[in-house]
Amino acid sequence: MRPQKGRGRERIVAGGARRRTLPRKLYWTCLVAVLFAVLSPARDFPPDALPSKPFVLPAPAVRVLPNGLKVVVIERRSLPLLTVRLVVKSGAESDPPALPGTAQLLSALLTEGTSTRTARQISETIDSMGGLTDGGAGWDESFVSLSVLADYGDAAFDLLSDMVMHPVFVPAEVERKRRQTLSGLEVVRDDPDYVADAVFRQIAFRGTVYGHSEDGTVQSVRRITPADLRAFHDNYYQPSNAVLAIVGDMKTSEAFERAGKYFGSWVNRAPHAVPAAPPASAGQRIVAVDKPDAVQTEIRVGNLGVPRNSPDYLALSVADQILGGPSENRLFKALRSHQGLTYGASSELLSYQTAGMWLAKTFTRTSETMKSLHLALEQLKRMHDHPIMSSELETAQGYLIGHLALDFETSDGAAAQTLQLLVYDLPLDYWSRFPERIRSLTPDDIWTATRERLAPDNNIIVLVGNLSGFKKDLKKLGPVEFIPLADVDFGSQGPARAIGEHSAE
Repeated sequence: MRPQKGRGRERIVAGGARRRTLPRKLYWTCLVAVLFAVLSPARDFPPDALPSKPFVLPAPAVRVLPNGLKVVVIERRSLPLLTVRLVVKSGAESDPPALPGTAQLLSALLTEGTSTRTARQISETIDSMGGLTDGGAGWDESFVSLSVLADYGDAAFDLLSDMVMHPVFVPAEVERKRRQTLSGLEVVRDDPDYVADAVFRQIAFRGTVYGHSEDGTVQSVRRITPADLRAFHDNYYQPSNAVLAIVGDMKTSEAFERAGKYFGSWVNRAPHAVPAAPPASAGQRIVAVDKPDAVQTEIRVGNLGVPRNSPDYLALSVADQILGGPSENRLFKALRSHQGLTYGASSELLSYQTAGMWLAKTFTRTSETMKSLHLALEQLKRMHDHPIMSSELETAQGYLIGHLALDFETSDGAAAQTLQLLVYDLPLDYWSRFPERIRSLTPDDIWTATRERLAPDNNIIVLVGNLSGFKKDLKKLGPVEFIPLADVDFGSQGPARAIGEHSAE
C-alpha cells in the first residue's frame, strides 16, 4: 500500500515502521535557526524581566516596655512558624580598645550556659522544639534569635530571655570558644582576600571605632577573660539599649503580652557607655602587602562612603549596583567579559552608624596585576566623570526592588530587616516606601551623589600578593607603602600603625 501524500514526507525504517519527516524547506529553516543560535555571540544583557508584582509589607506594631525595651511585632499567619530575635544596639564598634573581638566572642557564648541551664540543656531544649538559633556581632549591633514552630512560643520566649538576661561565662566554655576563634584567625591571617579587606578597613577607618577587625586578633582573643565578657554584657546588654522583634504566627496582642512576661523583669543596671566616634578622614594611600608565595593578587580600590542614615545612601546604593553589583556590573564586564583577567569583580557600599566606605574589589594572576588595577581605576573615574545610562539605572532599580521580597521571605529575614531600621533610627515605613523612592531616582540624582562621594584622585589602594611581579610598575602611581605579610598588625590600631613604620617608596 502506497503512503498517502501530504505536506510531509515518509520513509520506511527498520521493521517496516513509517516515520514522517519534515518538508525540505522547513528542514533547512530549522537548521539555519539552530546554527544561528549556537554560533551567535553571547548576549551582553539578560532578557527583559517580567513585570514585578507589587510587594506589600505588613506594618509593624511597636510598644515600649516600662524598662525601656522596644518591642516590634509583625504578624505572618501563613505558616505555623515564629521567630523571636533580640538586637543589642552595640556591636564590634563597642569593643574595648585593647580587646577587639569581645562583642563577637560574647555573642557566641550566649547559647553556652545560663544561671539555670547548662550548654547541653540549652541545646537539648532547642532540639526538642525543632528550633534553630543564630547569633553574632557585627558593626553597631549584636543579636541572638530563635526560630521555632508556633506551638513552642512560650518555650522560645523563656529560653531566649534566659540566654540574654542571665548568661554565665563558664571558663571551660569560654576556653572552648576561644580555641575555635583562634583556629579561625590563624587560618584567615594567611588568606589574601581576608588580609586585603582588613587592611583596607583599617586604613579607611583609622582613628574611628570601626578601624579594627570585628573578629579580633590572636593576641586580643587570648587576653579576653570571663570578667571582660561580664563587663561588656553589664554595660551594653540592657533593655534600654535593645530591641525585640517577634515575627510569625502569633497575634500582636499575644506577642506583646509574652514580651512583657518574659522580658519585663530585665533591669537596666546603669546608662550604657557610648564609645567616642570621631569621623573617618582617609586620604590618598597606596599599600602593598607582600605574600611571596601568592600566585594571584587581591586588589581593593575605594573611598570613604556615607553613614547608613545619609540622604545619599539610596542613590549610592544604585550607583554601587551599576559599578559592581549583581544586576549591572561595569567592573565585571571590563575585567572579566572583555579582558578575561579574573573570575570575579564587584563593589561594596558599607554604611554604619557614623561612617562608611565604598570599595571595588577583584583578584587576578600576578602578571596581570597592574592591568587589572588600571581597569578598575578607569571604571571608578568613569563613574565620577560621566552620567550613567538610563538602561543601567532601570536594571539596577529592578534588581533592588525585586530583591526586597527575598529579604522578607522568612520570618528571620523580616525580623532582621525591621530591626535594622531601629538600629539606625530609620522610619518604620522605610521598606514600604523603598520601591517608590528607588523608582523616583534619576540618572542625574545618581551622578550627583557619585560625584560628591567618589574621589578618584583620592583613592585608597590595597594590594596583597607577590610584590616581585609588579612592585616596580606600582611605584609609577605614586608613593607606595610596602609591608611584609608577617608585619601586618590586625589589632585595634591595625596595619595603619605597622604600615606607618615602613617608609613609602
